[in-house]
Amino acid sequence: MVSTYHPFGITSAAETSIYSLISSPANPVYLQAVVLLFDSAGYESFFRGVLQRRLRPRFGIVAAPAVASLDAVLHVATFNPLWVGATFVTDLLWGVTYHYGGIQSSFASHFVWDIAIFILRPIG
Repeated sequence: MVSTYHPFGITSAAETSIYSLISSPANPVYLQAVVLLFDSAGYESFFRGVLQRRLRPRFGIVAAPAVASLDAVLHVATFNPLWVGATFVTDLLWGVTYHYGGIQSSFASHFVWDIAIFILRPIG
C-alpha cells in the first residue's frame, strides 16, 4: 500500500516500532512525556551542545543548516521523505533558536514539538 507518508510504499520497521513505543495509547501519558523529555534533552545536547557549538565559532549561523542537513541525511534510513523533510525544517528551526536563544530555548522548542506530534496530535 502506498501512502502519503511513504510515497514509494517502503517503510522502516525501526521507525514504526520506535514511534509506537512513544505514542502507544497503552503507555500512560506521563510515561510518554518523560520519554520525550529525555529524547529532546539528549538530542539537543548532541546536535546543539556538541556539533553546532563546535561549528558556530567558525561558521556562525551557517552551522544551523549544516547540522540540520546532517540530521536529515541520518533520517534517510527511514525511507520516509516526509520525516526527512520535517527533520530538516525542524532541525533548522532548533538550530536558529539555539543560535539566538541558547540550548534551553532549542530544548524547550524541541520538547513542545515532540509533545505535539507524539501525544497531542500523533502523525499516522
